[in-house]
Amino acid sequence: MRRIYMDANATTPVLPEVVAAMQPFWADRFGNASAVHGHGRGARGAIDAAREQVAALIGGKASEITFTSGGTESDNLALFGQLQPDDHLIISAIEHDAVLHAADALETTGIRVSRIACDANGVVDPAAISAALRENTKLVSVMLANNETGAIQPLREIAEITHAAGALLHTDAVQAGGKLSVDVQALRCDLLSLSAHKMHGPQGVGALWMRSGLKLRPMMHGGSHERQRRAGTENVPGIVGFGAAAAITRSWLAENGAHRLAELRDRLESSLLERIENVAVNSGNVDRLPNTASLRFAGVNAEELVIALDLQGLAISGGSACQSGAIEPSHVLRAMGMNEHDARSSVRFSLSRLTTEDEVDAAVATVSAAVTRLRSL
Repeated sequence: MRRIYMDANATTPVLPEVVAAMQPFWADRFGNASAVHGHGRGARGAIDAAREQVAALIGGKASEITFTSGGTESDNLALFGQLQPDDHLIISAIEHDAVLHAADALETTGIRVSRIACDANGVVDPAAISAALRENTKLVSVMLANNETGAIQPLREIAEITHAAGALLHTDAVQAGGKLSVDVQALRCDLLSLSAHKMHGPQGVGALWMRSGLKLRPMMHGGSHERQRRAGTENVPGIVGFGAAAAITRSWLAENGAHRLAELRDRLESSLLERIENVAVNSGNVDRLPNTASLRFAGVNAEELVIALDLQGLAISGGSACQSGAIEPSHVLRAMGMNEHDARSSVRFSLSRLTTEDEVDAAVATVSAAVTRLRSL
């Protein structure tokens, strides 16, 4: 059976060039980057090179990059590293669970948390952020692009409002990194989270970018790794792979790769809308990630559709991969004002730079047949 993968917002396949870059660090170049001998210096040099590559992807400085185990740790480090009891935190209601649940945990320690709603398109209104600001607001955290709908948030406007109030801005750019050109200087954020496996790098490695001059309270204690921001022996192969993926992504973006990906996404959406009745695009009226299509199929249960498509060789999801198996409908779609029935009828297609036009056309045929069958039951 032919298998087609359209769940790139969950994870992406590691590119062969990335695997090749990582391979020596599992064997011949196995040194601990903290050691002073040749093996250690080699590992340290590889990490330093990867730090430059990741920083270059987002327009930052290498010294501003802290490597982590992934997007979840980066988000937690940004929040826990900046806030103390009686500080005020503002987040949006459509954040990834890494931010939502971190905020819940912080609330139990005396941090005040405000959760801001979005509009029907899944976009946060900067005016709502402004209205929620207090004298003790220390941090605002709003994602750059949503992992379920792809909706891009107005970060520049939010940054201007946040900084005018004397607060810091963190953005979870895990989904945007690798799909959009991200420039921390243009966004004017203060902290930004990334993850390698969303851009054809390895799982288990991420980064937190933090603007020069800011201090960060570490969550993990031990050695003086990562400029004393994150203790623990570095994952050298993973970090090298992240650097390689970042460099490849930067070239892909420069070659207009995002535009070509958007064309494939649009082809998928327009073909499905043409062939199937009662289909709607969630967040279809706003700027979105070029690879993401959140579609609502009236009268079809999303979980049943995901399973039916998987049996036919097509991998999609019902929303966030981190919500897989959840009983409750998507918190993102519910925050957009969608009723529970419609939320449970929505699925996510997320393409990668490896997706082909032929795969899109085959997916359209498979989805059309599956929806027709499920509606007839």
